[in-house]
Amino acid sequence: MTGIVLVDDHTMVRQGLRAVLEREDDLRVVGESDSAAGVLAVVARTGPSVVVLDLKLSAGCDTEGLEVCAALLQRFPGLGVLVLTSLLEDWLVLAAIQHGARGYVVKDVDTSELVRAIRAVDRGDSALDARSAAAMVRGLGPGAGPARPSLTGREVEVLHLLAQGCSSRAIGHRLYISETTVKFHVGNLLRKLGVSRRAEAVYAAGKLGYL
Repeated sequence: MTGIVLVDDHTMVRQGLRAVLEREDDLRVVGESDSAAGVLAVVARTGPSVVVLDLKLSAGCDTEGLEVCAALLQRFPGLGVLVLTSLLEDWLVLAAIQHGARGYVVKDVDTSELVRAIRAVDRGDSALDARSAAAMVRGLGPGAGPARPSLTGREVEVLHLLAQGCSSRAIGHRLYISETTVKFHVGNLLRKLGVSRRAEAVYAAGKLGYL
């Protein structure tokens, strides 16, 4: 029996997924979370094999799920994470895999394909639907990403902590600097890497060899 935790901020989506997945004899939904804040506790309490994770978990951030994925795998290294989202951008598929997800499928995927993806992730295999696989190929192609900029030592330190999913406050605590100073460095990183979001910065920096 494969235990599954569903992480999505929409109740109806979780209810629909539960109804679909529990038709399968070998799948059982053991827990749910509607926000990033509660995921770790639910997983610790229920001990699932697979977490089905949306990337957009609040109105203010489209990619909060990336940090959740990294945090889950830091605490539960053997856990399988399958991203199930409506977002499909080349960099985002790669960033999800870079953050430890074993699979990436979009929400309009066929039910049978979703079930196959969950089983593959449970086995330790990778699972991408056709569009996500194509996005990954494009993202890995020539010319993907910005030219290598010059980063300061402090900016590289901030980057490494961003890649671990740390907030500005946590980064400041780790580096003994103020949260305002952290945000200043993050702003410089976004500008130098030619991106607009922190997750994009982590992905771009990884491709450029900074991580």
